[in-house]
Amino acid sequence: MTTTLPRPAPARVLAAGAWLKNAACRVDGHAVRWSPLHGDLGTPEACRALQASLRALAADGPLDAIAHDLHPDFESTRLAQALAAELGVPAVPVQHHHAHLAVVQAEVAPDEPLIGLALDGVGLGTDGTAWGGELLWVHGARWQRLGHLGTLVLPGGDLAAREPWRMAAALLHALGRSDEIVPRLAPRVGAPLAHGVQAMLARGLNCPATTGAGRWFDAAAGLLGFSDRQAQEAEAAITLERAATEWLAEHADPALPDTGLDLTALGHALADVRHPAEGAAIFHLTLARTLARATVVAARAHGVSVVALGGGCFFNRLLTQRLTDALRAAELAVHLPQADRGDAGLALGQAWVAAHAMATGHDTEPMETTACA
Repeated sequence: MTTTLPRPAPARVLAAGAWLKNAACRVDGHAVRWSPLHGDLGTPEACRALQASLRALAADGPLDAIAHDLHPDFESTRLAQALAAELGVPAVPVQHHHAHLAVVQAEVAPDEPLIGLALDGVGLGTDGTAWGGELLWVHGARWQRLGHLGTLVLPGGDLAAREPWRMAAALLHALGRSDEIVPRLAPRVGAPLAHGVQAMLARGLNCPATTGAGRWFDAAAGLLGFSDRQAQEAEAAITLERAATEWLAEHADPALPDTGLDLTALGHALADVRHPAEGAAIFHLTLARTLARATVVAARAHGVSVVALGGGCFFNRLLTQRLTDALRAAELAVHLPQADRGDAGLALGQAWVAAHAMATGHDTEPMETTACA
């Protein structure tokens, strides 16, 4: 499949895409040629398909660079680096959330700096931790991390992303309410598991940190009792959104806690709410309002009028609509990716960043971080 960009890329770049929902692309002038969707790179078949696609796209003509995710262990990264060495061109690493927002720059945004919100489950940050709730300033290859959602830990590592009750326990721990973990969760998952996770959190054992918005959705769904374990990606978040949408269809907007990006006050509100569906509504509306406030502050501080929204959490219609309405009320232009808001479209952002890095001589490392309220 070939698509057309409104502005030409300043260099010819092949991009290897992400690990989840992988697809590769080649950017050459106005043209973007896409590979088929390979799916998650957790199977040999998907990895072989990506390798074949990269070689087919590379055969279209000379390249200036090959872009890939910052994560060194992704098969997409290894394939990109090997092909770049074979062809004698640079391999350019692009941070995951920078790439999400660069998709918008490539597709729809004018050639000027923008403020972006990248919300998803996980992407490797430049500090080596898992990011996913990011407020960034972006312009081509240059970018700056202005803020992020509050940090939670993943008790049990990757297992916590599949078991929202673990994220509920992590949230209670972060709130200083660890003594509530067993009484709240043991009736649902069993006393041994609840006690085990409580101890894991107390000792900080196998509890890597994350700012991922997806994990905040999981924590809310787990704490409110909507999900203990999920068989499919985003299952808990979808259930939470459905409950919030149905509640708001029959009720006025609830009172919302006043919280910063750390979301501490929101966490306490969810822990104390009486009706789970009302809690789901409070979660969505508070998150939208908090993100809007931080984005408006950042836009005004940096003299920016354009906002980009990217990442899989923006498949959530309720969050996206409330956030977009608030940003437009502040007279900001809001753009989302045209083709895919999640990882399936990420390769375009990788290619766009790498093309600008090659054209300007800027590397893809972030500028010095500036805190933003």
